[in-house]
Amino acid sequence: MSNKQEQWWKESVVYQIYPKSYYDSNGDGIGDIKGIIAKLDYLQELGIDVIWLSPVYQSPNDDNGYDISDYEAILDDFGTMTDWDELLNHMHSRGMRLVMDLVVNHTSDEHTWFAEARKSKDNPHRDYYIWRPPFDGKEPTDWVASFGGSAWELDEETGDYYLHMFSKKQPDLNWENPELRDSIYKMMKFWLDKGIDGFRMDVINMISKKEVLSSYEDYENQRAKLKDYAFNGERVHDFLQEMNKEVLSDYDIMTVGECPKVTPHEAKLYTDEARKELNMVFQFEHMGLDKIKGKSKWDLKPLSLLDLKENLSKWQKELENTGWNSLYWNNHDQPRVVSRFGNDKEYRVESAKMLATLLHMMKGTPYIYQGEEIGMTNVKFNQIEEYKDIETLNMYKERVLEQGRDQMEIMDAIHKKSRDNARTPMQWNNSKNAGFTEGNPWISVNPNYPEINVEHSLQDPDSIFHYYKKLIDLRHTHKIIVYGGYDLLLENHPAIFAYTRTLGNERLLIVNNFYAVEAEFLLPENLPYKAAELFIANYPVDESEPISRIMLKPYESRVYKLTL
Repeated sequence: MSNKQEQWWKESVVYQIYPKSYYDSNGDGIGDIKGIIAKLDYLQELGIDVIWLSPVYQSPNDDNGYDISDYEAILDDFGTMTDWDELLNHMHSRGMRLVMDLVVNHTSDEHTWFAEARKSKDNPHRDYYIWRPPFDGKEPTDWVASFGGSAWELDEETGDYYLHMFSKKQPDLNWENPELRDSIYKMMKFWLDKGIDGFRMDVINMISKKEVLSSYEDYENQRAKLKDYAFNGERVHDFLQEMNKEVLSDYDIMTVGECPKVTPHEAKLYTDEARKELNMVFQFEHMGLDKIKGKSKWDLKPLSLLDLKENLSKWQKELENTGWNSLYWNNHDQPRVVSRFGNDKEYRVESAKMLATLLHMMKGTPYIYQGEEIGMTNVKFNQIEEYKDIETLNMYKERVLEQGRDQMEIMDAIHKKSRDNARTPMQWNNSKNAGFTEGNPWISVNPNYPEINVEHSLQDPDSIFHYYKKLIDLRHTHKIIVYGGYDLLLENHPAIFAYTRTLGNERLLIVNNFYAVEAEFLLPENLPYKAAELFIANYPVDESEPISRIMLKPYESRVYKLTL
């Protein structure tokens, strides 16, 4: 079965809400569920079909909610289960769907399962987690955690180490245990029976771990290479097919798996409709194109447009007939795209619109991260103390305090790549704290909120918001944007990212100038057409101008419908 089969989740546009930073209804400085309810009309005006809600579950917040201590309770900071029920009802009454975060690679160490597991080696919950004895007085292996340091933590009570691929307060679950899997499936049904419309599955391709061998020598050829032991394990597809059979197949829902280190070949295995696993995955290859190969995300280099074209086109073509793409520039873990790949100074509006056009005209389901639709930018806090993200703070401690690296150099990397760039409060208006809260915000607001905010965007017909609204409307109106085939044009042009979408006898031409200098677009001779109708553009366009040769302004984008 190919992706030619029409599905509602293929035709949807998704908006991610990071609740802690969205809107605070009670003045405690933390966004909450009632705050989201208050802003649903805004999202409806934008045209959003699906909201992906980052975790609102009970959590000690070691990793901002991705360390869950009770899967079936709402964190007090966010409100109550009654508030959550009200949110779902308000969304459904507007024709919007709700996708919840599913975090089942790990729990919090404060979850009752783990509290029981660490009591004794023969506790019934012991095997819900991954325990190993010391090897030669040290950790069982030299595995490294994603947030730095060893992936093993010694439990003093029982003398064993437990595995944590992230923070030591996030012990990994043992998916080899069928009782653990049953407990997870029961929890998933709890939420689906309440009426949610799907799951975004956190690092779901990490649930099958390589067998832990108690010998450093066995791992000496793969020291610190997480992908060798943490991703796409040999039983991951068994587990997901079982999950689909036991839970997902009983509901008309959308599933997207966050899958670091996944290739197009592996993505097809996860998303081929005939295999009955997931609808789509989040892959990260394009998110790594501005880092030095073989180094960490903090070690940066300028983005090559040729690399970006090659990468996005590869994913478009390889999943064309098997599987489905997710389309995104931003999320709660990524810096703001207009600062990253655009120009957040002189051409902030133009480059934000160009990046939106480039992405939303591709084949796949587009995701918008809160604030992206008004062109929110990265923040540059002066002091490390202003940052809250555990990954950022761990990196600073390691490189500046322990290794003695240059503080200015490290702060520059943080300004460019910290996850907190995405987590500063949503900028609603030009009042105190950007209208996010009447209290003290949990993290500082970006100081540019007087110029960049929702209220200003709604009033300006040429704003980024209204451009996104038009892009979404076009997708809802024209099946070619959802289902048309993709073909790259001008593969080696150093400044222009152009491609076509084709469905039956319809064709779209999408042309984007990726830089702050003019660029000449010459229509390839093998692309005949009878007439060209302008769909959308981020500059005023003389529609009588022939498309055979176009001088594109800085960051200019145009989309034409061609009559063949």
